[in-house]
Amino acid sequence: MLAKTLLASAILLASPSLAEAKGAATSSEPSPAGAAAASGTQAAVATDPAAPMTNAEREALLQEIRDLKKRTEALEARAAAQAQVPVPPPPPSRKPGDHNLELYGFVQLDAIQDFKRVNPDWDATLRPSRIPTQEGQFGGDGQSVFSVRQSRLGAKATGELGGKPYEAKFEFDLFGTGVDAGQTTFRVRHMYAKWGPFLAGQTNTLFMDGDIFPNVLDYWGPTGMVFVRTPQLRWTFLNGGGWEAAVALEHPSDDIDPGRIRVFDEDIAANIQGDEQLPDLTAAVRYGGDWGHVRLAGILRKIGYETRGTTGNEPDGHRTGWGLNATTAIKLGLATPRLGIVYGRGIATYMNDGGMDLAPSVSTIIAPGTIILVPDAEAVKLFGVSAYVDLQWAKQWSSAVGYSFTKVDNTNFQDPDAFHKGEYASANLHSTPVDNVHAGVELLWGRRTDNNGDDGTDLRMQASFKWSFSSKNIWDMFE
Repeated sequence: MLAKTLLASAILLASPSLAEAKGAATSSEPSPAGAAAASGTQAAVATDPAAPMTNAEREALLQEIRDLKKRTEALEARAAAQAQVPVPPPPPSRKPGDHNLELYGFVQLDAIQDFKRVNPDWDATLRPSRIPTQEGQFGGDGQSVFSVRQSRLGAKATGELGGKPYEAKFEFDLFGTGVDAGQTTFRVRHMYAKWGPFLAGQTNTLFMDGDIFPNVLDYWGPTGMVFVRTPQLRWTFLNGGGWEAAVALEHPSDDIDPGRIRVFDEDIAANIQGDEQLPDLTAAVRYGGDWGHVRLAGILRKIGYETRGTTGNEPDGHRTGWGLNATTAIKLGLATPRLGIVYGRGIATYMNDGGMDLAPSVSTIIAPGTIILVPDAEAVKLFGVSAYVDLQWAKQWSSAVGYSFTKVDNTNFQDPDAFHKGEYASANLHSTPVDNVHAGVELLWGRRTDNNGDDGTDLRMQASFKWSFSSKNIWDMFE
């Protein structure tokens, strides 16, 4: 715009009629405009300021005007070209929820006063199946136990990928089992990835309803409920309108009881092992809302056994295992009852505590002068119930109280001391004085009953102190 203004002024100054008019109006004084034009022109300078422009001076001035016009037009063309070049948009910033990574966990101390003695590998928790039925089997007096085995560490990634939500999680605690039983060692709880309706990895079995697990301080919890984490492939084919339905293929595992076969052949009894040829098939359907939920789950499995080191690995065989698990939790103001009923054959592996999947049974054939025993294997029947009530007294105070049992229908060739029934009861009081800090006290009772009717009990007090932590979203630190 400034260039255009200067150009217009120069044209006016170069006009002969304007110069003559200006000279006529000031016949005795030189023209200021003419003097300005002359001082800005290097091609021709008038020797006499009062003299009119010559043709040569005027032509020189007009040439400079033309040059100025060309430069102005070139600058305008360059500016227009630059304005037409698209400016790339700034890279989009990460929207909340696109990718979130949370590091979380808690440190927990359990202070336990046990008034009797249980299996020392399991003294940090109450499992009825680990309660001795023989007086003094693990000692006569009670004991004090301090444990940090419940402490936990995990990481969870969530977000959206390819237009579908995803979740990846790994989580550990310090409660060693198996060969690490009784040790404070890292143990994998969850290790899975979920994308849309598909899940692959280790997490709670689909046969289990984690929403009925009561708010207890004890690590293991009620005996008569389904509770196990296992590697699996899962497909959730219905999720909407309060309904959810899924199927899964899960890692098979068989608990085999050789029973009294060892009386007849110790070698066979010592070498019987599980034979898992097919994955377990589980399915579940759930309906819920703000009021709570109801859920029905089922399982179908092929339970096998074989004998190491024998011709053809015999004796061997397979049986069909199956089970149903009906559960519900209903919110009733301050109280939330949680109820589970499970029944089936060969499902002890999936229970929180107690029993065997396969056990020997015999039938008799009476022949003249003799009785022939025909050994066989049987998928053991099992029935479990868990009934608890969670109570929210106030924002910072809550409780859980309830009873649970598992009952096994033992075969006729299991040992007299085989697990027959486990009972579990507890009551507690929780306090959350500030965020991330929790404390509580709990009274627990358990009883084990053997196949022959012998029983043993345990009574303990537990106080727990927990501090939880979370990074929220670690990606926020990089923004």
